[in-house]
Amino acid sequence: MANALAGIRVVDLTNNQAGPSCGQMLAWLGADVIKVEEPGQGDPARHLLKDRADADSLFFVSFNANKRSLPLNLKHASGKDVFRRLLKTADVLLENFGPGVMDRLGFGYPALRELNRRLVFASIKGFGSYGPYKDYKSYEPIAQAMGGAMSVTGEPDGPPTYLWPSIGDSGTGMHCVIGILAALMQRHATGEGQQVEVSMQDAVVNLIRVSLRDHQRTGAPMPRTGNQLGWPAPSAARSWPPTRATPRPPRAGTIATRSTRWWRRGRPSAPSTR
Repeated sequence: MANALAGIRVVDLTNNQAGPSCGQMLAWLGADVIKVEEPGQGDPARHLLKDRADADSLFFVSFNANKRSLPLNLKHASGKDVFRRLLKTADVLLENFGPGVMDRLGFGYPALRELNRRLVFASIKGFGSYGPYKDYKSYEPIAQAMGGAMSVTGEPDGPPTYLWPSIGDSGTGMHCVIGILAALMQRHATGEGQQVEVSMQDAVVNLIRVSLRDHQRTGAPMPRTGNQLGWPAPSAARSWPPTRATPRPPRAGTIATRSTRWWRRGRPSAPSTR
């Protein structure tokens, strides 16, 4: 059986994590993803936390496997010409440049639409293309802070806390994948592409919408509760030190129940078959 996105060509202009995670997911689904990089330097992630001097960093490989690479200078006339020809064969263009960069390069959406009306143009921005922060860039910690994730993470008497899982970067990338797939589906009906935009702040807000529900219900921001799942039932993550009977290294475990009734009664017995 062919992969779901076999025959779909994606031109990937992205770097670091949010955009590359999106492009990688499309590649995993079978798309032909061509990563366009600056000659002589490439994606800065190639050099981030390198384990070996003669190889790309594992961070880069983690988000760019299954892609082809094309060095291309988009500031040079000949590079722009090659890029235009490439876009005429593409189904998706993915970018996460800083605000206004695509327009300055001459590849804003109106120009792209003139080149290829079937093209889906997908952009990942820190705060979107409108609003008071539209001219600002963003990275993972900023997205978590401005999206509200840090405000509900941590111990009750501690400060807002950064989450190690990359909900601002990879979480945004997955939201963008969904938008691209929806645009490709709609293209079957209309024959035309469209512009898709996802902001890192919006993606984080969407991922913590349960906290927003509690804020709306109580009229106050959701407090930080450490390892506690929520108010309906106790839950916790704890470490157990070694004992004389079990002299193994410390282990951690998590206990969670659906309701206080379950917590008090313990695990319900299996129903009798007699």
